Amino acid sequence: MTTKNRLRGGRAYWVLLGSLVLLGVVVVYSAGTGQLHVPPSEVLGSLAHHWHLNLGPLPSQEGENALWVSRFPRIVLGLLVGTALGAAGCLMQGVLANPLAEPGIVGVSSGAAVGACLMFVLSDGGADGWAVAVAAALAGLATTFAVYVLSMRDGGTSTVMIVLTGIAVNAFALGIIAYLTTVASTATREQIVFWQLGSLAGAVTWSHVQVVAPLVVASLAAATVLVNKLDLLALGDLQAAALGVNVEVVRRQVIILVAVLTAGAVAFTGIVMFVGLIVPHIMRLLVGPRHRVLLPASVIGGALFVGVADLAARTLTDGELPLGMLTSLIGGPVFFVLLRRTAKTGW
Repeated sequence: MTTKNRLRGGRAYWVLLGSLVLLGVVVVYSAGTGQLHVPPSEVLGSLAHHWHLNLGPLPSQEGENALWVSRFPRIVLGLLVGTALGAAGCLMQGVLANPLAEPGIVGVSSGAAVGACLMFVLSDGGADGWAVAVAAALAGLATTFAVYVLSMRDGGTSTVMIVLTGIAVNAFALGIIAYLTTVASTATREQIVFWQLGSLAGAVTWSHVQVVAPLVVASLAAATVLVNKLDLLALGDLQAAALGVNVEVVRRQVIILVAVLTAGAVAFTGIVMFVGLIVPHIMRLLVGPRHRVLLPASVIGGALFVGVADLAARTLTDGELPLGMLTSLIGGPVFFVLLRRTAKTGW
């Protein structure tokens, strides 16, 4: 191993460790923040108590209820959303060999929005959260399947065809959303707009977490099998094929994983922009391009990003700011900087 690789490996280790520590701090602080303040020592004591460890002071019964009925389910769901989007962005950038690719390029986000908007309009705003989540997830998966099928040519796909087909399908989906917004009632229109902004302000419960968590964990486990093949895809399709990689199979597997991760992420929260774009790119700058390290770094970074954004959404004003609005306000300028850097370096 060269000196440069050793230095990069050491830096990656500290980046991962530092991100995990910072994530833990954000979780504890966020759990204690709200109308009923719970000191960090009591948050840690409550966590230890639920792990059958008699360590630290315990909060009052009101504090326990605040932590485990409302705050921890919301925090855990937010971490799962960030994890899913960070991993999906890393996989999509790897399979397309493009550091500015993001999960929505395969249509899953716009498709999920169509499903949610359709459910809002058909129920005239009366659909419950579960119905909207199922409609969004199924429509997102169906749209991704459509993008893949339409991008096929001579029995295979290419990066260019996937990107161009994704642009066309996304534009079509946005047209459908615009139509549904136009025909919807005023109250339903407000629901559509708020859902598209993304938020964790809904009545998040542990049952939501129990649905999203298996999807995210199973997809991440499957993604770890593909990390070495993604490294080879960075060399180009022809070179990867010459090294024994079935490019089309890997591309299909990655697109399925990205669709499941993103559909699970947006089902209960709505569209959360830019997480899958900027987090993997920033982590690539910090830990290098090897996906064996980049994937877990993107997972942790995505969870940290959404955790911080949701904390800001709850605390910056007296009300509740949309989570997707904050991630867009952060992600927009960062995207411009990354775009300028890419234009200069050609990467």
